[in-house]
Amino acid sequence: MPQRICIFAGSNPGSRPEYVDAARAVGRHLAERGHGMVYGGGGVGLMGAAADGALEAGGEVVGVIPQSLFRKEIAHGGLSELRVVSSMHERKALMAELSDAFIALPGGLGTFEELMEILTWAQLGAHDKPVGALDVGGYYAPLRTLLEHSVEEGFVRPQHARLLHIASSVEEILVAFETYEPPSLAKWITPETT
Repeated sequence: MPQRICIFAGSNPGSRPEYVDAARAVGRHLAERGHGMVYGGGGVGLMGAAADGALEAGGEVVGVIPQSLFRKEIAHGGLSELRVVSSMHERKALMAELSDAFIALPGGLGTFEELMEILTWAQLGAHDKPVGALDVGGYYAPLRTLLEHSVEEGFVRPQHARLLHIASSVEEILVAFETYEPPSLAKWITPETT
């Protein structure tokens, strides 16, 4: 079972209160189950709500934030540990290194990018850690549809699409993580025959 779980989440609260409530509940749930949390270090939006939930429940929360965002005073002020790095690339690499699993909450372009990159790394065999997405109010239903379409169109292999566990509760994601076994991934590019 993962010791530290990385949370990817929006720096905005979204348009529905359930997003913030779910983020705070995820942080609290991780702490209550003894998991540390790693995330982008922000004190705003869903990122901040997840960190607050974990901290309120006595959990360990490690933030990783680029210097450019730290200077804008977006950093959370009450974390167990805050690591300031030089770039977004360094931030993502360190978050991945510090984490045993990943959960994406609702978010925007940055969250999508983080989730897709960590899935790509799994596809390429760069890590064998489980990856989930919390489908709050159907937020990730379009992503599930896109992945299915990508499989149908021959751009994503079925076993690669299954690298992402989309669920409507953090409990379901954590149960999936407990039994996760990395798939045996064959070469992901099939050479064209001439």
